Order: sequence, then C-alpha cells, then structure tokens
Amino acid sequence: MKRQYRIRKNEEFSSIIGNKKSVSDACFVLYFEDKKEAYARIGVSVSKKLGNAVVRNKIKRQVKEMAKQLVDFDNYSKDLIIIVRKAYLDKDFIYNKNHLELLIKKAII
Repeated sequence: MKRQYRIRKNEEFSSIIGNKKSVSDACFVLYFEDKKEAYARIGVSVSKKLGNAVVRNKIKRQVKEMAKQLVDFDNYSKDLIIIVRKAYLDKDFIYNKNHLELLIKKAII
C-alpha cells in the first residue's frame, strides 16, 4: 500500500476513533469517517497482546495487503482505522480477508 494511502499520525487515529462510528467482528474492529483527502486512507493498529514485534509487523503487512486488494482508494468514500483482535491469529489469510471485506462493505452503508 502506498504511503499516501496510510494514516500514520496519532492525532488522525484519535480523531477517527473519537468519531465513534465503527463496525466489528471477532477478528477486527473498523472505525471510519468520511475522507478528508481526495483519496481514502487506512491505518492499522495491532496490540502488543498479539505477539512480539516480528508477529505484529507480519500482521500489519498482511492486513495492509488485504486492504490494498479490497479498497479502491480513489473511489472509496471513507478513511478507515483497522484494529486487529486476538481471534485473527486463529484463522487463515482467506478467512480474515473475507471478514475484512464484509466489514468494509458495512462501513459504506
């Protein structure tokens, strides 16, 4: 995922999460608000409870790749924060991708 499509600043994370619009399931919590830029942006957060730095970085890379495949950044209407839950570790990539796709579709509605 290109750097311009990522949310990296703590203030941006806080403002989107503070907006309190969210959808969730066992593997993810998805916070969203209308996009502020000309394109949609995504931020990924993984808790230390999920593992050491190597495991957390692997999860972030996987979730960013899922988002890259699922979201058309120029036409999608929301900025998203994806928080990964512990149940993510028990499932495989395809299962997690399908659940993330469902949450992203719910966020549009």
